[in-house]
Amino acid sequence: MDFDIEEGSLVTLLGPSGCGKTTLLRMVAGLEEPTEGDIFIKGVRVNDTPIHKRNLGMIFQNYALFPHKTIFENVAFGLKYRDVPKE
Repeated sequence: MDFDIEEGSLVTLLGPSGCGKTTLLRMVAGLEEPTEGDIFIKGVRVNDTPIHKRNLGMIFQNYALFPHKTIFENVAFGLKYRDVPKE
């Protein structure tokens, strides 16, 4: 798989159950290692880069949501925490 994502973009992956969406996201985030191939972020290979040094955010499928917040508030939470401008 090869794709480019513009900096500052929010991205979702859509596909049927079992097609590898979560596995791909976990590999990009550094939670799993790819069995082959490389992962590049901004042209830098990050296969061996620790999770905390990848500067990525990830919202898990269900258990990371705050039940008392709206969808917008859940998505905005991490952005506010990192002082991302509202624009």
